[in-house]
Amino acid sequence: MLSSLQSALKIGDLRQRIVFTLLMFLVFRIGAHVPVPGIDIQALKELIERGTLLGFFDVISGGAFKNFTVFAMGIMPYINASIIMQLLTVVIPALERLAKEGEEGRKRIVQYTRYGTVILGFIQAVGMSFFLGNQGILVNPSLGSYLLIAISLTAGTAFLMWLGELITEKGIGNGISLIIFAGIVSRLPAGIYNIVNNLRTGQVGILSVLFFLLMAIVVIAGVVAIQEGHRRIPVQYAKRVVGRRVYGGQSTHIPLKVNQAGVIPVIFAMSILLFPQTVASWFPNSSFWQGVSRFLDFKSIPYMIIYSLLIIFFTYFYTAVTFNPQDVADNMKKYGGFIPGLRPGKPTAEYIDRILNRITMAGALFLAFIAILPNIVSATTGLNIYFGGTSLLIVVGVALETMKQIESHLLVRHYQGFIR
Repeated sequence: MLSSLQSALKIGDLRQRIVFTLLMFLVFRIGAHVPVPGIDIQALKELIERGTLLGFFDVISGGAFKNFTVFAMGIMPYINASIIMQLLTVVIPALERLAKEGEEGRKRIVQYTRYGTVILGFIQAVGMSFFLGNQGILVNPSLGSYLLIAISLTAGTAFLMWLGELITEKGIGNGISLIIFAGIVSRLPAGIYNIVNNLRTGQVGILSVLFFLLMAIVVIAGVVAIQEGHRRIPVQYAKRVVGRRVYGGQSTHIPLKVNQAGVIPVIFAMSILLFPQTVASWFPNSSFWQGVSRFLDFKSIPYMIIYSLLIIFFTYFYTAVTFNPQDVADNMKKYGGFIPGLRPGKPTAEYIDRILNRITMAGALFLAFIAILPNIVSATTGLNIYFGGTSLLIVVGVALETMKQIESHLLVRHYQGFIR
């Protein structure tokens, strides 16, 4: 990996892309310190330290939520809008036809996603402003204050969306994923400082810290194994004679990833669980609000069970949406390919679907375990942490994907061909 980075810095175009990405990270970190007016920051920090889901948002936003800056909501509304648009593309025939129209259709869908981001961001910002008002976080709770907070947060999310698209176009890697990556990594120094401080004051023991570090190493190794793991299905192509030439006859394979859906099921499940909390926050001091808050508490057993089941469900659902075994079988049949021992067509599709269901179960269970890992670590070590399995999953996944893109750029520029 280090050799790839050294080689990348020697290539002018690739070096410019990396420098541009780092400069955009600097802009992101500067914006993460521009506060929204009318917020009692100290009261908000105390609310986050109680162990709610707000702590996870603070990690994702790189500390912007704890300081309640214009980037407090992060890029989550864009991710939710992208997932919803991708699902609607499969359900709505008009959007499906638009997706198959090539570059112009893709631009239209991207534009719809932007509109959806602004709408979802404004709804979430309004719900968040009312929630903070009910918790006594606002200095002067009034309609003007609610509107100012909602507009500021929505504008911050829209700016991050533009920044991410700019990184994708002129930088290296996926811009949206890299912004989330930068936000999580920026919290590492503060997390390390808290652990050292707790160790110095005697709040936690050295064995608990060592156990935490050992578990972190095991989780990172597991995330890499799951992200890169895949099942190879052998495929044989029959020989075809066209004129005087013979085509086909080679052997290849279909790589089925263990984690076909990536981190999307975790994000989508969290968004679903946040929706009733957002609605309930509009009715403070009611039995509905108290029941939802107690039932969906971040550390409660019902929350962890529902969270895990939603992750498993969305892992299967997203895999079924993005990967169609019947289409794969039809394409193999069209070009003369077959799996040894199986007839082309329906038997091949059923075989691929059966293998996919088995490996998807392993990936879904791993995602569910990673998502609830912070609760397990907090209960066993006494460390109140939010940089848990989900954050590690995002960081490791983005890092692997970015390094693959850098290596692909290097491969194109260092390829010498058959003639030197």
